[in-house]
Amino acid sequence: QVQLVESGGGLVQPGGSLRLSCATSGFAFNKHGMSWYRQVRGKERELVASISSGGSLFYADSVRGRFTISRDDEKSAIYLYMNSLKSEDTAVYYCYTFIEKNYWGQGTQVTVSS
Repeated sequence: QVQLVESGGGLVQPGGSLRLSCATSGFAFNKHGMSWYRQVRGKERELVASISSGGSLFYADSVRGRFTISRDDEKSAIYLYMNSLKSEDTAVYYCYTFIEKNYWGQGTQVTVSS
């Protein structure tokens, strides 16, 4: 079955960097777009960045220029490089894909605080 497993979250100071990873299995990874979402408790989950199967990119305005999404089709994985982190980036980050239905990972907590 489809599995998405995030890793790489943690506590970082403002201005710092983190790299999130999403390992996947159970589907033809190279044929599907992938996304990163984030959610703050009590708020709606929001789209952060997407990458299509062909490598087309989308970024939310709030992260454009600071975050970079990439994919490795050989490893069936995606990554989110987060630079110049701000306190407002604090959230649980989720890996997502759609294959006839929505699939989400379990999430990884990112906390930006001094």
